[in-house]
Amino acid sequence: MISNTSVAVFLIALFILLVFFLWSMTVQKKRRWLHKLYLMLATAYASWILQLIVMRFIPEDNRLAFYVLDCLMQPGGALCAPLYLCIAVTFVTGRETPPRWFRLLFVVPVLTILIAWTNPLHHLYYQNFSVVRSEIVFGPYIIVSGLFSYIFLLGAIVYMVVFGLRNKSALYWKQFAMLAISGLCPLAVSMFATFSGSEVPITATPMSFMVTLVLNGIAIFQLNMLDIVPIATQHVLDAFSDGYIVLSEDGIVIKYNRIFEELFARRYGITENKKLIDCIRQEDGMQKSPVYSMLSALESGSRENTHISYEQTLTVQSGDAVSKKYFVVDLTPLVLNGRISGFVIVFKDVTQLRDSLKRLQDSQERMLEQERFAFLGQMIGGLAHNLKTPIMSISGCISAAEALVDECTESLDDPEVTKEDYLEIYGEMRDWFAKVRESTAYMSDIITAIKGQATNIGTDDNVTFTIEEMLKRSMLLMRHELLNSGCRLKLDYNRDEEITLQGDINNLVQVIGNLLSNAIYAQKEMGGGEIEIRIRRDEEKLDICVMDRGSGIPENVQQKLFKSMITSKGTMGTGLGLYISNAVIRSKFNGEMRAENREGGGSTFVISIPAELVNVRTAKTAREG
Repeated sequence: MISNTSVAVFLIALFILLVFFLWSMTVQKKRRWLHKLYLMLATAYASWILQLIVMRFIPEDNRLAFYVLDCLMQPGGALCAPLYLCIAVTFVTGRETPPRWFRLLFVVPVLTILIAWTNPLHHLYYQNFSVVRSEIVFGPYIIVSGLFSYIFLLGAIVYMVVFGLRNKSALYWKQFAMLAISGLCPLAVSMFATFSGSEVPITATPMSFMVTLVLNGIAIFQLNMLDIVPIATQHVLDAFSDGYIVLSEDGIVIKYNRIFEELFARRYGITENKKLIDCIRQEDGMQKSPVYSMLSALESGSRENTHISYEQTLTVQSGDAVSKKYFVVDLTPLVLNGRISGFVIVFKDVTQLRDSLKRLQDSQERMLEQERFAFLGQMIGGLAHNLKTPIMSISGCISAAEALVDECTESLDDPEVTKEDYLEIYGEMRDWFAKVRESTAYMSDIITAIKGQATNIGTDDNVTFTIEEMLKRSMLLMRHELLNSGCRLKLDYNRDEEITLQGDINNLVQVIGNLLSNAIYAQKEMGGGEIEIRIRRDEEKLDICVMDRGSGIPENVQQKLFKSMITSKGTMGTGLGLYISNAVIRSKFNGEMRAENREGGGSTFVISIPAELVNVRTAKTAREG
């Protein structure tokens, strides 16, 4: 019969399992496959010992009640061994989902339960059932049931031992040792009960499985076995292009993957179970070798208990070719129970990323230069037209002045020409010279603007300039296009404020010119019209808006603006303009561009520049300054 001591132990176990289930339901919201397997094992075990507790309080002469309880015990006892094997396989392989072949493990246990429940029909499980252990006569099927239980338990133990021998890391030995011992205990008890010939209490096997449940729970939940995912993680990490090394809290090398071995371990004599400091050489400190850098990071991470990141360069020789590899190194402390138990150092290979970023940067610079040259070509075409008018004006003024000089020369000896006549001639000459000065000043402004854009190619001119200066240059450069298209420019901003920006004025003029050119094209079919430049500011930013009354921006185009090279001009456009303009505003002014359609037709393009690059003074203060 079942002793009172056994009942007390089982009641305590049930209470602990109940608390554990409540904790799992309320605290542990996210369960992985291994957690679920353990909960299944705990449920099977709880049902098993619950039947034993009830059995203690049934009179010995009630054989039917004992038989029913024994049948009800079968699912718990039959399922514990295959569930234990599933836990062992899941731990070693690191699976997050059950494989289909797991179902085969439960064929015999399910068959055992069915045979036990239907035993009166065939007596395969019991030939004679009795409440006294010595009077029980088992049927032939008990051999099949017991054999499969032994196979499940022994298979799991062997599987774990083989895994432990292959992975001698200190990070894993507690987990696989607990799992192996937890299966060894019920296996030994079951074999003793089967082959010793001694009468073993009915509670012996459930008691032994209690050890299995406790050790599995510690390995899975207390030692965070799932966070390591041992052998599967090792296979995955070996396939990575990044290297990693695991160190103990004392700096002893525990584990590293194949990439780390090829790049660092062989070169610097790093081996498992060896202190990292013993691998350092005298020249490593001068050359800032990987070993020296790791030791420095290890010291900082251990002292401050924090994550450390740094960059590492390694020269690699392949045959006669020598190349450099670049790594971002992350050192992370492994904290268990509130104290550092080791460190993981990951060497992330960023060589390809670095090369890709360099190629992307070179490509963007080439695109930027192409757009600048295109913009300059456009401006030079306008320059030829813009300079033609003042040059012709200057030529006419010179001809008129020469005619007046000839008139003065011819009238020197003419008594009828008075002093007042000469003064009138001199006054006309001054008027013509004033027109010459006006034309030359206009030409000088245009040439200055063009020169600024031309010298801007490939340079980064970070200066302070005013909004008025930027607008003046933009209007000068776009004057011919505006006049030729029949468009007129309207400026809307607070003229009582002097707004200055910090950055490259030539880049901003280029962007404004591109937006004006797009606005002129948008209003081309309308025969021109008004284009407005509106400037507004608040505490966070300064907005420069270029607004037209064209046909607006199609929805499919608006979604891709500034993100890719897209144009609505067909063969007349390249799609570079807005893409490059956005890149310029982001890189040169830390700002952004956006576009939207206007009410009543047309579109608005907005350049937003952060307030830290903007300075505002009143016009009076600016004049006094």
